Amino acid sequence: LNFAGSTNYNATSVVNSLTTDGSSVGQLSNLSIDPSGVVFGRYTNGQSAKLGLITLTNFKAPQGLQRLGNNYFVPTYASGQPLTGQPGGGGLGVLQSSAVEQSNVDLSSQLVNLIVAQQAYQANAQTIKTQNQVVQTLLSL
Repeated sequence: LNFAGSTNYNATSVVNSLTTDGSSVGQLSNLSIDPSGVVFGRYTNGQSAKLGLITLTNFKAPQGLQRLGNNYFVPTYASGQPLTGQPGGGGLGVLQSSAVEQSNVDLSSQLVNLIVAQQAYQANAQTIKTQNQVVQTLLSL
């Protein structure tokens, strides 16, 4: 007879058999993601564990996705079927953990546009000043 799951309670009960690995209790202290999309958790007791996997999805025509707002999109017939897989495979991009996204603006061309706009503003201001002087001259005649 095996009495390992026996209890002395007068009701339905459950016996949880727990095992330990010898490590102390730890709190999640850090997350990291490798380029293939594996999410690792590091704990305060020095242990680490694989917590999950990030997948990427691409569409043949992303402009065909229907925007629902708050950065939420749903596929449509125009967007085509989704291609989902692990980062780095099947024409999908890779992940770079702890990276700050760079701006997608060409800084030099934007500065040139700013200078051109400033010069146009100055030219318009000079035109208005000249027009004002002409009107003042006519009024003084």
